[in-house]
Amino acid sequence: MTTSETSRYVRLRVELVIEVDDSGALTGAALERIAADEFMPDDERTHAQSAVREEEAEALAYLVDPFDLVSEVPGIELAQASWSCEQIDYDPDSADWELDIDEDEIDGYEAGPDGYPVLEDGRGGEGEGDDDTGRWP
Repeated sequence: MTTSETSRYVRLRVELVIEVDDSGALTGAALERIAADEFMPDDERTHAQSAVREEEAEALAYLVDPFDLVSEVPGIELAQASWSCEQIDYDPDSADWELDIDEDEIDGYEAGPDGYPVLEDGRGGEGEGDDDTGRWP
């Protein structure tokens, strides 16, 4: 592949931490999705239902689809996707959970007070707008 061919591809990395506040609703929705999948073989369906009942992360994995994140974005086509879910210990005050932004990976940008890159025009960072609200016109 030439550089012009490979430059058409962009890797989008998204990391989310989800708080499950209604395990029954989450599990129920995943079980409904599995039951409605007419292409899933019966043995796979049985395994999926068991996994979803045992672990909330499995239920979430059956409900989240990367295609849904980008299907409405004009001018793109999803070429490949993978995702996984896992249960974690989460402490929002821990330094381990700070955003994983490496300034070396973001050429031309410096990190603002919130860790997000400051754009060349000065925008960026929470509360850095033209007025008291932190919003840009």
